[in-house]
Amino acid sequence: MFALADHLLHPEGDALPRDVDADTVAALLARGMACRAPVSGAVYGTLLNDRAALEALGDAVHATPYKAPPQAPILYLKPRNSFAGHRARVVVPDDALGVEVGASLGIVIGRTATRVGAGQAFDYIAGYTLVADLSVPHASVYRPSVRFRARDGFCVIGPAVVAARHIATPDDLTIKVSLPGREVFTASTASSVRKAAQLIADVTDFMTLSAGDVITLGVPYGSPIAHIGNTATLSIGGLAPLEVSFAGAEEQDGEQP
Repeated sequence: MFALADHLLHPEGDALPRDVDADTVAALLARGMACRAPVSGAVYGTLLNDRAALEALGDAVHATPYKAPPQAPILYLKPRNSFAGHRARVVVPDDALGVEVGASLGIVIGRTATRVGAGQAFDYIAGYTLVADLSVPHASVYRPSVRFRARDGFCVIGPAVVAARHIATPDDLTIKVSLPGREVFTASTASSVRKAAQLIADVTDFMTLSAGDVITLGVPYGSPIAHIGNTATLSIGGLAPLEVSFAGAEEQDGEQP
């Protein structure tokens, strides 16, 4: 089981996460505290689950290599080397391209889920977290590229996992990404093709999700691009904002949080 009473937070330097209330989370973060990722299970990203992203393919979705709209969720793994936490510093591989900052709602699984029906899916959710699903910008989404999506620090999670009881409407939350000197990027989880319960049902129809695993609703279409020197602030609904800064390889020193 992956269970939490309130908000699961893993302060940098602590051996284990803390289960604390919202006020404590706010106070700790206000002091400028950095965090580790509050989860350690597998993290799966979901492609083309945003209506605008699917519509942007247009007629190309019927041509090679896609040949047809997706009939099942398209998943990709964010491996452990990509995990980072609140206030992480992430290396930008090529500043001319930058890094796409995708803010996605992470659904944290509470117990083993196999062939779960949509009507029962919420019984398997322990909580929710914010995932900065980073990638090197690229045009094709066919067979998601590890080279673009699985670099060190390219999955920033947190600051906390919030117990499911605190999030009444996961399918209608405002998503925001703020970068200096630019208009705030705004989207919504309401634009998901598969809502949270249906996504869990469709994924567990062909694979088992374990307690502590995270599956994201997917990155909104048109997510902004960050460059060296930028700091991005991501928010989803009432979850505590997640902060990520971007550096050149020569500026990065030591391990990621």
